[in-house]
Amino acid sequence: MSAPESDFFQRVYAVVRQIPPGRVTSYGAIARYLGSTGGARTVGYAMNAAHSLPDVPAHRVVNRLGVLTGKHHFGGFTAMQQQLEAEGIRVVDDQIQHFAQHFWDPMSEL
Repeated sequence: MSAPESDFFQRVYAVVRQIPPGRVTSYGAIARYLGSTGGARTVGYAMNAAHSLPDVPAHRVVNRLGVLTGKHHFGGFTAMQQQLEAEGIRVVDDQIQHFAQHFWDPMSEL
């Protein structure tokens, strides 16, 4: 990992650490907040690398439609869903129910 990528990942993790329990955000919302429009994929790479960091709640980051696209990185296909449901978020067929109600936008929250 290059130094600029590592710095970006650390900035992503700093945002993700602020997502409250019971709320979710999207890869794109984090990228926009960090001034990296079009950087959603890189935020996804950061989330994939975050699973060894216990203080980064990567399960709270989903795609722009509220779909659990990163679930296969959680050591089982239901682990991400289980973590979200433990926080009161209902998930059906990998889709967060009432996504807008649970959405946390760093642009307006931070």
